Parts: sequence; structure tokens; C-alpha cells
Amino acid sequence: MSSTTDRSLPSDKQMTVEEFQEKFGIIAVSTSMKEVVSTVMQVAPTDVTVLISGESGVGKEVIARAIHGASKRANNQLVAVNCGAIPEGILESELFGHQRGAFTGAVESRKGYFEIADGGTLFLDEIGDTPLSTQVKLLRIIETGEFMRVGSSSTQKVDVRVIAASNKSLEAEVARGYFRQDLYFRLRSVDIFVPPLRDRQQDIPVLVERFVQEFTASNKIKFGGFSSEALELLGGLEWPGNVRELKNLIESIIVLERGNQVSAATLEKHLPRSDAFYSTETTSRFLPIRVGKTPEESERELILRALWEIKNDIVDLRNTIESNAIEKKLALPVPQFVSGDNSDESVDEKDLNIEEMEKLLIQKALKKFYGNKQLAANALGISMRSLYRKLQEYKLKDV
Repeated sequence: MSSTTDRSLPSDKQMTVEEFQEKFGIIAVSTSMKEVVSTVMQVAPTDVTVLISGESGVGKEVIARAIHGASKRANNQLVAVNCGAIPEGILESELFGHQRGAFTGAVESRKGYFEIADGGTLFLDEIGDTPLSTQVKLLRIIETGEFMRVGSSSTQKVDVRVIAASNKSLEAEVARGYFRQDLYFRLRSVDIFVPPLRDRQQDIPVLVERFVQEFTASNKIKFGGFSSEALELLGGLEWPGNVRELKNLIESIIVLERGNQVSAATLEKHLPRSDAFYSTETTSRFLPIRVGKTPEESERELILRALWEIKNDIVDLRNTIESNAIEKKLALPVPQFVSGDNSDESVDEKDLNIEEMEKLLIQKALKKFYGNKQLAANALGISMRSLYRKLQEYKLKDV
């Protein structure tokens, strides 16, 4: 194994970040993900324990597989274990194995995951879900390589590199008494944080392109792709499920819209109804709304509440401007709702109905942000989905 390692490591060391990404399937162009890859390239050739943190669906296992694949253990097995998916009562048996007769149903001796991964890498996903009693044994095997099977009194030794991952803050879990501090310090020899998809929106187009290529090729499906407006809409969503959620959505759309190009309007039909998918911050201020309505009616009520609040804020701001003469200090241009103003943009409040007010505010926001829909939606306090719907409804063109 050592001779193979000596030959393989130099080529990996000479790889560029882009070559490394291509080899191990890390799809990203954002600076934050490039930094993650750079760290992976540095730690992979060593045997240091690595903790990968980040929300569910960001690709922690992809990073773990890249670390293993670029390590001196690459020719041996990578064993991935989801600690949160194994019942507490059998977790120790699964990790460390058991002897025949150790408990009811143990009709024969069995190896655990540490023994199976001997010579290779063990990836412990969701390690924050392990009970404190198991954490003690994990600490011992990580530090010494020694363990005992359940029901055995003899010590065994393995050579395993441990990579752990968690979607929880282990530091917070330590403070709450749910995770051992000594194990936390031992795991985080190197701590790699994988940022959520909403914080690296520039990765979305390249992820979409790769998912489309892979899915259409493997399923022999023709697909017309996404319009630029649809891609812009995808980039403005919150993605609580991160890359996993994006991939599932893309695959679903390809199946249902095969052969056609997907516009922003078409994309909307495939998005979840709940605005929690887009942004909980911008809509929660206007809850509760009355039940017994269709999703479209509920969403319209939310938008109207937001617009009325914005209008009231604008009137208050205008009164402040007139009394204190601080026009230059305002960050946003203010629609003129008060009669008597002679400017070209002035509008008499009594002449405005709800639809006209919506149109005016949307136009103002788009003009302010030079057509950037994401910034305009944020300023209006509505989701990108709602903004696209209003643009289509009022036949408004980009500024």
C-alpha cells in the first residue's frame, strides 16, 4: 500500500483546485467553496481527524469522499455510517461489533463498522446524534485505535481514519451537555464548514447544468434547459434543503417538462406552495392570515399587507423629509403619495387603487436596483416568486 501511496500523492499535490473538483465531483465556482476545496487538498494526504459541519444537503459526504479519495487510504474502503439513523440500543453493536450471545438475537459474532473499515476511512455522519455513553468509546478508539466488541472482554485494535460530520453546532451541543467536550476537541483537529447554497448562489447555474447533463444522459431524456429568467429565479430562492433539494427539483422538472425550455412562469408551477421555501423573514411579519383560503388568495393577502405597510412607511418618511429636509440621507427613492407635488413622478393617493399601487412600488424598486429582481424583492418584502408573478400579471418589463 505504501508504494502505491508514494506514486499517487505527487500527482494529487500538483492538481489545481479545478482539476481536484472535477476528479471528485465537487461542483462549484464560488470563492467560499474554492476555499473548502483548498483545505480538503491540504488535509487529505494526512491521517488527521476531520470534522465537516454544515446544514443538511450541502454535500458533506461529497467532501468526505474527496478527502478519502485523495488520501493514502484511497485503495482501501470508505465506510459511511449515518449515526442518526441507527437506533440508540444497537448503535454500539453496529460500530464496534458484538460477540455471539452478547444479547438476545446475537446468534453469531459480527464485525462492526470500525473493523470493516480497518485500513481505510470511516465516515460518521450526524455524529451529534450519538448518545454520551457511545461517545466515550468513540473517543477511545479515535485516540488509541482500541475497542472491545459488545459482550467481549478482549481488546482489539484497528487502523482507521475518522471523518465526522454534523448538521448541528457541536460547540452548542457541548454547552448544553449533549456532547462530550473532549470528543469535540478530538474531532475538530480540522474543522471544514460547507456553506449553505443560499450563501453561494453563483454555484446554482453550474449545479443545474451538471444535474441536467447527468440526469438526461442516464435516462435518455431530451430537455430544453432553463431560461435566464428561470435561472435567476432559482438563484433567489432560500433552498432549505440545499444542493440535495435543488437536485431533486431539477430531476422532477426534467421528467415533467421533457423537451421544453423552462421559463420562470413554468418553473413557478413546480415550486412548493409555502413561502417558507423562499424566505421566512420577509413574510412572518404579516402573519397571521385568515384560514380557509386558497394558497393564491393567502399569498395575495400577504403581499397586500406588505405593500400597505411599505406605503405607510413611505408616507411617514416623506413627512419626515418635508419637516427635517433630509432627502439626501434616504437610501431608497420615495413614491409620491401626497398630493400637491409637482414632480413628474407624483401620484395623488386618492387616485390609486391596490393594483396601481403594487405596479408603482414594483417599478420603483426595479428602477432603484437597476433591474435586479432579487434586490427589488427584498426591498418590497416579498419573495422572488411573488415578484415574478406580479411582473407577469401586470405585464411589466425589466428596467
